[in-house]
Amino acid sequence: MKIHGLQKMTLLDFPGRVACTVFLGGCDFRCPFCHNFELVDGSAPAVMEVGELFAFLEKRRGLLDGVAITGGEPCLRPDLMDMMRRIKDMGYAVKLDTNGNHPDRLEAILAAGLADYVSMDIKNSPEKYAATVGLEAIDLAPVRASAKLLMAGGTDYEFRTTVVDELHAEADFEAIGRWIEGAARYFLQAFEDRESVPFAGLHAPSGEKLRRCADAARPYVPDTRLRGVE
Repeated sequence: MKIHGLQKMTLLDFPGRVACTVFLGGCDFRCPFCHNFELVDGSAPAVMEVGELFAFLEKRRGLLDGVAITGGEPCLRPDLMDMMRRIKDMGYAVKLDTNGNHPDRLEAILAAGLADYVSMDIKNSPEKYAATVGLEAIDLAPVRASAKLLMAGGTDYEFRTTVVDELHAEADFEAIGRWIEGAARYFLQAFEDRESVPFAGLHAPSGEKLRRCADAARPYVPDTRLRGVE
């Protein structure tokens, strides 16, 4: 497996852990607000082989206690579980970021106990999902199945939405709240523009709008929070 990026230390990506973040290439969505689009479209070169990652983790024993795996969409990689198993065997906790579009792979990972924490994106309300992920149409059944797996299982998890002013309205978060009603926790984070974002003209919502969006979801998911917003 090729590794397309490595953040050597983070206190933010894995709740409660001092971690590194591993970036894997490839994704089946084309979100217009994606921060890592060079991983999605394949333009980012690999930075190391997986063996080099394991060598890095060997040297970081005692300094790091977690590894966050993100993308792109990690669940597209057929050798993902082997990598996660090796990382777990080294004594690290593992966090997986996913778009939820691969419930069979997610179920296998959860059943094998390879993830200590899962962060799953809920991109938008069902009616707006296709446009928000950059597709003409989408079958939401896999995404719904992944959400159900997380809500029914014993693995710690969160749902999260990156809120874009042009793509999200307050009513969308009532619909999302109804969809994931009873979830353990739900985070809203504001879009931040970067050079790697594929579409220009997108903006972060105001803090006031973001709080109203959270308020719309909170009757259904009481532990709805804002991330990175003062």
